[in-house]
Amino acid sequence: MKVPKQIRTYCPRCKKHTLHTVMLYKGGKRRKLAIGERRYRRKQEGYGSKRRPEQKRFAKTTKKQVLKLKCSECGYITHRKGIRLKKLEITEVA
Repeated sequence: MKVPKQIRTYCPRCKKHTLHTVMLYKGGKRRKLAIGERRYRRKQEGYGSKRRPEQKRFAKTTKKQVLKLKCSECGYITHRKGIRLKKLEITEVA
């Protein structure tokens, strides 16, 4: 699916419709010292201890792509809810 590089949409900080630049959201690196990560590692340790039963086959063929919209006036970043796509292309609109 092709998405334009700039979208005119509502900015909650400006409280009006402004031009937004579109980027693809990528999740950050997990923190090794976070309590949840430490708890997960501790539970995974040892002989034959799996957190959940292993999935026999993977059901989904796509991931939900989340768009990051940055307001050109105030620089406020909002996320647009993800839709399932095989391929996302951010294009320049002529």
